[in-house]
Parts: sequence; C-alpha cells; structure tokens
Amino acid sequence: MSTKSKQYEDDDGRVICSMDVEGMRGLSLKARRKMHPENVVYKTVHGDQLSRSEARRYNWYAVLAGMLVVSVFSITWILFVLFCTEIWFK
Repeated sequence: MSTKSKQYEDDDGRVICSMDVEGMRGLSLKARRKMHPENVVYKTVHGDQLSRSEARRYNWYAVLAGMLVVSVFSITWILFVLFCTEIWFK
C-alpha cells in the first residue's frame, strides 16, 4: 500500500479549519506547536460600519420581513381551520 497522500492541483497547503482537538490521538504536542506557533498575529478583516440610521433601517426591514412571514402562516392556518369547519366537516 502507498502511504503517499494525494496531491491536488488547486491545493496550496493552507489549513482552512484545523481539526486538531485536545486529547485526540494523532499529532504530538511538539508537532502541534510547530504547526500553530503562538506568536503569530492573525489579521481580522473589518467590514464597513453601518451608521445608526442604516442599522435602524436594516432592523426595521428585518422586523417587517418577520411580520410578513408570520402573517402569511397565520392567514394560511386561519383559512385551513375555516375550510375544515365550514366545508370539510359539514
């Protein structure tokens, strides 16, 4: 059997999400420290901040969208109950 891992064309070797979990077998502590040095500074990307009026507007539209969904489900349920009581069960 071959112990060589597959090499893909689009693989650049970066780790997207480390699956190393404390207490699991696999890599030794020394190998983990080499892979994840503690003195590396990760840059966080901050998006554009919303102004107060924009945030208020987004929140208002989110509330309106939620109210629309609730009203559609409520009307559907009410119509179903009316259909059952007035037509189906008569």
